[in-house]
Order: sequence, then structure tokens, then C-alpha cells
Amino acid sequence: MNYAAIKRRDIADGPGVRVSLFVSGCTHRCKGCFNEEAQDFAYGEPFTPEVEKALLEDLAPYYVDGLTLLGGEPFEPANQRALLPFVRRFKARFPGKDVWAYTGYVYETELLQPSRARCEATDELLSLVDVLVDGEFVEEQKDITLLFRGSANQRLIDLNATRQRGETVLWQPED
Repeated sequence: MNYAAIKRRDIADGPGVRVSLFVSGCTHRCKGCFNEEAQDFAYGEPFTPEVEKALLEDLAPYYVDGLTLLGGEPFEPANQRALLPFVRRFKARFPGKDVWAYTGYVYETELLQPSRARCEATDELLSLVDVLVDGEFVEEQKDITLLFRGSANQRLIDLNATRQRGETVLWQPED
């Protein structure tokens, strides 16, 4: 897997201070994509053990709230397979920090049901994600006032509450 960018101190892609990993490769090709160059799976740099080690060091400070996965598309099967071992290590090392992931796939119909996104890594990767921002970016529904998403069709899903209740629960910011 290649990655397009790393934001070592990000406040735009989830609550608090985060480390954001932008993976390369996306087959959605959303009109108006903010990160069009990252659609190419060969774009960027290889995600090596050294990069992973540096990311874990960046995630260590007490003021970093968590990890955000975006792209590109983290839930392209090739990216899921590469991300899963890293996210496992992150969760083991920092159990009090959360994982947010952005995907153009729809949670109930494309990540939980047979689709081009599902592979042997999907269920475990989802089990390690705390909040999933799902749905393709739709330029006609673009709204820059929305919290942590770009278009009105996208949802912020609280996966911990969703797993607990057995139904999709939307994430709400703490007051």
C-alpha cells in the first residue's frame, strides 16, 4: 500500500488533535474529490515498517486523541489488508485513543454485505474503528458547514454504539 500524505497534527478530520493517514487508491472517482491525486494506487510513498513506527511515535503524546484513516479509500480491499495489522498495533498500544475512518462505501450495504469492498479483513478492521464517516462525496450536496464531512449524504456512524445496539447509531459530538 502507498500513502498520499500524513498529517501529524490534524484538527479537521475528527475531534481533538489527531494523526491522519491518507492512503492511496480509490475506485469511487467522486466528482469534485478534494484529493483526486490519491485515487491512484501508485501515488505517494510506500507504507513501510519505518513509516508505521514513525506514526506510532506521532500518536504517543497525551494530547493526541486518535488516528484518522482517509484517502484515497481505506476500505479498498488492498488497503484494508495493509491497514489492519497497523490498526491492531495502534489499538493495542493506545487503548484509550480512538480510530476514525472515512469511506465512500455505505456501511450497511457495501461494508456489511457482499460487495467489491468486502474482503477477509473488513469485519476485523471495522471492529477496530470507533467512528466511520460513510458515503461517497456528492458535489451537489457539498456543505462546508457540516461537521467532519463534505456532503450532506455522508454520515458519522458511532460504531461502538452501533455494535452495542445492533442498529446504526449516528455519532454526536460531546457538549
